[in-house]
Amino acid sequence: MGLNIVVCIKSVILAAPEEQVLRTEDTSELNPFDRPALEAALRLKELYGGSVTALSMGPPASLSALSEARAMGVDREVLICDPALSGSDTLATSTAIGAGLRKLSPFDLLLFGVRTADSDTGQVGPQTSVLLGIPFVSMVRVMRWQKDVFRVERIADHFVEEYDVPMPAAFTIHPMAFEPRDMGLSGIGRAFESERVERWNLGDLGLVPSRVGDAGSPTRVLSMKRVKETKKCEFLKGEVREQADELMKRLSNSGTIGA
Repeated sequence: MGLNIVVCIKSVILAAPEEQVLRTEDTSELNPFDRPALEAALRLKELYGGSVTALSMGPPASLSALSEARAMGVDREVLICDPALSGSDTLATSTAIGAGLRKLSPFDLLLFGVRTADSDTGQVGPQTSVLLGIPFVSMVRVMRWQKDVFRVERIADHFVEEYDVPMPAAFTIHPMAFEPRDMGLSGIGRAFESERVERWNLGDLGLVPSRVGDAGSPTRVLSMKRVKETKKCEFLKGEVREQADELMKRLSNSGTIGA
């Protein structure tokens, strides 16, 4: 029978924006922290059989991330796309993702990247798990399926932790745990053979606009700007002893060390 696995992925902005950015396929890519999660799902499918579904939420530009997931080998791609989702914080995003997962149920395993490259909160995985009422373990490195449970390992504070987690379960995958596979020419060809991504809007999920987007988000991003670099690097000249004397002199004059 195998495992029914869902991997939640995101299309992220390629570079830090100077101002509001129109998200397009040219300015976006698959979140690099989601690639190990996709690889983990595909390896489990190879070991135990079953299917892998990639689920994403975002504008139409997110289709490119789902195409990459298809090229890696997933069986099904779903995009939650609706104008009312614009401005969603992590809670509103988790609400929409959770509704999509209920529509995809039943599933055995839910995987997330540990964080995203453009917002870096690491909140959607655990929040979605709480909304669904399923057990959750973060930063998983090893997974083994044993009947109705997963035995997983993670490393925290220099300790190896091992858990037996009943199914269905949700994990975030450590970014160094699974090296993503090369898509290859056949995978790339498969990704562009046909448009097979399923698109769901709020009506498909049974959601109202007040629960998502700006209306359903208790937090707001007020501003985003680049950090101005104030530190300067200067190379000291002269022989090693002269460089050491000059360094000690500067540290003393600045009050960093005592005279």
